[in-house]
Amino acid sequence: MFNVSWSIAVEHILLIGALLLFLSVLSSKLSDRFSIPSLALFLAIGMLAGSEGIGGIYFDNAVLAKMIGVIALSFILFSGGLETDFQEAKRVFVKGITLSTAGVLITAFVVGTFASWMFRISIKEGLLLGAIISSTDAAAVFSILRSKNISLKGRLRPLLELESGSNDPMAVFLTVGLIYLIQNPGMPWSSLLGMFFKQMALGFASGWIFAGVLLWGINRLRLEYEGLYVALSFSVALLAYAVAETAGGNGFLAVYLTGLLLSRKDFFYKRSLVRFHGGLAWLMQITMFVTLGLLVFPSKLLPIAVGGIATALVLFFVARPIGVFMCLPFDAFREKLMIAWVGLRGAAPIVLATFPLLAKVSNSELIFDVVFFVVLVSVLIQGSSIPIVSKWLGVHAPLQRRTRYPIEFEQHEGVDADLVEFMVPYAGAAAGKKIYDLDFPKDSLAVLVGRGDKFIVVKGDTLLEEGDVVLVLVSKKDLGVVKAILNAVEDKKPPGKKIR
Repeated sequence: MFNVSWSIAVEHILLIGALLLFLSVLSSKLSDRFSIPSLALFLAIGMLAGSEGIGGIYFDNAVLAKMIGVIALSFILFSGGLETDFQEAKRVFVKGITLSTAGVLITAFVVGTFASWMFRISIKEGLLLGAIISSTDAAAVFSILRSKNISLKGRLRPLLELESGSNDPMAVFLTVGLIYLIQNPGMPWSSLLGMFFKQMALGFASGWIFAGVLLWGINRLRLEYEGLYVALSFSVALLAYAVAETAGGNGFLAVYLTGLLLSRKDFFYKRSLVRFHGGLAWLMQITMFVTLGLLVFPSKLLPIAVGGIATALVLFFVARPIGVFMCLPFDAFREKLMIAWVGLRGAAPIVLATFPLLAKVSNSELIFDVVFFVVLVSVLIQGSSIPIVSKWLGVHAPLQRRTRYPIEFEQHEGVDADLVEFMVPYAGAAAGKKIYDLDFPKDSLAVLVGRGDKFIVVKGDTLLEEGDVVLVLVSKKDLGVVKAILNAVEDKKPPGKKIR
């Protein structure tokens, strides 16, 4: 049996870590094939490698687990904000924020009240458990949908993305606030109100400031090496979290808002940074879940299995639906059912479950084990059934995968242009015409045409067809003109009689 400590040789730590990472990456193929969320497999690998598994690695360090979890969740939230379509998020902003605040509060209250009765613990401890499992993980949901080549109709996708990115800060506030009340029995519940406004205001301010700092740094510093921009974004994401937390604010809100505000702006090396942080987010997911899998002792889950299953069922079929239906009273019934069912629990609850352990709250080990059990049940039951439920409710849609082109263009200083894709519409005026007949602005250049699975290098006599995707190198001032040319639709109405 290996006891994880600093006395182990560095090469052995690297060997174990690299092997666990390698196995986790390979396990993602099982996720695609069997519709099991990859995070469940990462947890399973950690548990198998743990002291009660075949690996025999003894790991019982809640401090280190929390540190890893906080850092990992920060980068996951930053990447989630950076990859969000800001215009889509704006259209569902009110609904998303309502779900991520009032929805989280309702879910925590219902689950917490039940948990207090089920496990014979105080109401504050029950609510603490409810608060910890109140946030959702949309990334896991969409990874499952992608594996089945399906997506969700209308505004369901941006709504779920916005909710999951913005509900972690609320869950953190409730968790920290309830721990504070438990440790200070004389404090009134009303004291949480001031704490809420302080945390959110400082978190918002930190996110706003550091989004501006990073945008200024990328566009103005003129760093000599492209890799330094990656280091700059890495450091600013951590600064946004750390400064907010040091000031008494909500660090997770700060780091998510930093990424979200950046997503609406164009800046140098944006595509490279989005890809880097997307890869980093996956690395953080694997590291966090394998680490937390090591931290769990499976033998401790058996005594709370009945209570854990009951708590999970209340969460799935009572608490989450009540929260969704109360927060979205005017939405379509089927859409509300889908939103309620895809409230998958993931990264944040297990990280937050380490908070009471470190605060030495009574029944903290019970709370951690129940949270871990509920998350595992959520991932296995809700996760595996999401594609079926989306089809049953009629809210599924074909997945539109982003086309990967054999060329790439990255914005640099001094280049006022971007590589933009346009689709020639059916019955489009550009269909059947050659490139040199389209009268593009002189500073615009059609580079590539995507037709089905093939790509055609553009020449002057290249003939466009309906449904073609045209990549055009175009300046901002000419973007509207090129868009009008390629998106124009011919009037196909039959000619009427002439009036004399």
